[in-house]
Amino acid sequence: MMTLTERKLLIVDDDEPLLGRLARVMERKGFTVTMASGLADARTKIKADRFSHAILDLKLEDGSGLDIVQMLHDHQADCRVVILTGFGNIATAVAAVKAGAIDYLPKPADPDAIVAALLQKGETMPPPPEDPMSADRVRWEHIQRVYEQCGRNVSETARRLKLHRRTLQRILAKHAPRP
Repeated sequence: MMTLTERKLLIVDDDEPLLGRLARVMERKGFTVTMASGLADARTKIKADRFSHAILDLKLEDGSGLDIVQMLHDHQADCRVVILTGFGNIATAVAAVKAGAIDYLPKPADPDAIVAALLQKGETMPPPPEDPMSADRVRWEHIQRVYEQCGRNVSETARRLKLHRRTLQRILAKHAPRP
């Protein structure tokens, strides 16, 4: 049986570098972290252990984070779940909350915002971050993520972002804006 002070966290994301970075940050924030790289891996870990908290990617290579929300709540009803996604829209946010997630955050999410969402009590919103990312930085991070997802193909990335290819090349050549 888990104690009230024990914070066992399941993180599920198919982006291995992000998964590792997020796990290290959450361990520093006081969580005992278990990582899973997809739906099947998460299912195995949920059957083997109980979690007080979870951070789930919405779109996984082998399924949806929404399916994992249901698995977690079937196994432990009071598990607090936050959904992260790089493909945010209102419909999926509503679906995540209806499935039982307590919050829905766009990638890249600030680790302090994730912790605040996981630990919030009641229906109140967590306080705003002390030092949020600038709009330019959020835009740059989003463009970099799409660029990586397109296999670093500038033409495909430009098409998906609805940017001119040369404009995208100029953005990619610049250094990241300050947070």
